[in-house]
Parts: sequence; C-alpha cells; structure tokens
Amino acid sequence: MPADYNGHWELVRNENFDEVMKALDIDFATRKIAACLHQTKVIVQSGDKFETKTLSTFRNYKVNFTVGEEFEEHTKGLDNRKVQTLVTWDGDKLVCVQKGEKENRGWKHWIEGDLLYLEITVLDKVCLQVFKKTQ
Repeated sequence: MPADYNGHWELVRNENFDEVMKALDIDFATRKIAACLHQTKVIVQSGDKFETKTLSTFRNYKVNFTVGEEFEEHTKGLDNRKVQTLVTWDGDKLVCVQKGEKENRGWKHWIEGDLLYLEITVLDKVCLQVFKKTQ
C-alpha cells in the first residue's frame, strides 16, 4: 500500500527556490514575489489518483494525475509551458518526470512523520521544499 498523501500541508522550508525559478526563465520580479509567498498544498488521494492544489496569495496551481499514466501538463501559473508528465511510485515516493523544453525537469515527493518533502529539479538546479501537515 503506497503512502497516504491526503491533507493540507503548509510550507515551512524553501531552499534554492530562486535558482530553480531562474532555470525555468522566470523573470526577476516574479521570482522575488514567489520567494516571499506562503504556500499551502492540498492533496486529495484515492489510491493512485491525485488531485493537488498549491495555493498562495499570488498564484494558485492545480494538477490532477493518475500514477503511471502520462499526460500533457500546462504549467500555467508556474512557467507557462506544456510538458509531458509521468508520475510513478518508487516505494512510498512519488517521482515525476516532465519532458519538454527544459532538460532534467521533474520532482519527487515523500513523507517523513508529519512532513511532506518536495524536491524540484530543473537542469542542474535542485530546490528542496518542506511542508508540515496541518490537517
């Protein structure tokens, strides 16, 4: 049985986010605003089906997926690109590969206790975000 990702998760740590945004060609002003935002992740999981929302006062981002099924994702609200996205399980970790304009793009999610970890990779840049479960 895979890990249970259901819940509301509040951002408590955000390392190297600016470098990942630069690698995505996000402009200076947007990067500075994004770096100051309080993010909340809302995840609804039913087996391998996920409904995810990343909420902030500046922009919200929603993506739904089924583990093991590739889909076209429009990263509107992020860097506004179309990518082919595939999320798979690696034990209890969710591993995402996004194919498009940027090489080595994707993310990994895992849970340790009441913390949700998100490692975002673009080119040779890596960001680590940590979220604490609030409900």
